[in-house]
Amino acid sequence: MIYEVNLPKGYIVSDDRGRIDMEVVHEALAGVYWGLDRPRALTERSWANCLCFGIYAADGGLVGFGRVLTDYALRAHLGDVFVRPDLRGSGLGKMLVEAILAHPDLASVSHWTLTTEDAHGLYQRYGFRIAEPDGKWMTMVRTST
Repeated sequence: MIYEVNLPKGYIVSDDRGRIDMEVVHEALAGVYWGLDRPRALTERSWANCLCFGIYAADGGLVGFGRVLTDYALRAHLGDVFVRPDLRGSGLGKMLVEAILAHPDLASVSHWTLTTEDAHGLYQRYGFRIAEPDGKWMTMVRTST
């Protein structure tokens, strides 16, 4: 079942994968710090098994995106969230995050993660916090060979 949230001014958040314009997503991600120089094939593969969300204008054009890597039960990682530059500051990013967190298939998810260099304030309003080093979480950055 497709999940959609109607927003002010005719915008819609939808998880309908068939509506996602991959060219728009790839171009947008190629212009942000976490997606620079990412090949399109890698971008496509990265969201192939994720729950993806688009923000659509009244004319149907994609103006924002986000994806969730999840087991749909306990854990989820929010990533690749963007809003078209000319629409930033309009509240669409906030509404996208709210719609994602309210998705009924994610209702039981209690452990959420994300990474950001510049949007801490956005995510803190929804309960995300800067992780405290507690000795339990481990990470690895592996480079391709």
